Amino acid sequence: MITKIYHSFLFALNGLKTTWREEHNFRLEILAGAVVLFCIIFFDFTFIETTFSVLAIVMVLTAEIVNTAIEDLCNKVEPKHDSIIAKIKDTMAGFVLIVCLGAFAVGVLVFYNHFVG
Repeated sequence: MITKIYHSFLFALNGLKTTWREEHNFRLEILAGAVVLFCIIFFDFTFIETTFSVLAIVMVLTAEIVNTAIEDLCNKVEPKHDSIIAKIKDTMAGFVLIVCLGAFAVGVLVFYNHFVG
């Protein structure tokens, strides 16, 4: 039982390392998340500000990982250009964009409330 959980954890870490290595946007999103985490600590965000900020970071990183997995699957299924595959990839890119815009909105609201409000 413990061995199975341990191996599952190692597989998950390997997935994160692969995404880190292969996806430039993931590295940028990790950097942005680190800046936000620094601000949370340095500017002493409230519990609710911290909660919303961390959730936004997790949502963006998760969306990027899902996008990467689906894009890789599409490339494996159909390596040549295909209009349906292109539609799937564009839709996933739109998904990541919506999540990033939502995270940006959370950031604006939290920072506005923290510094101006």
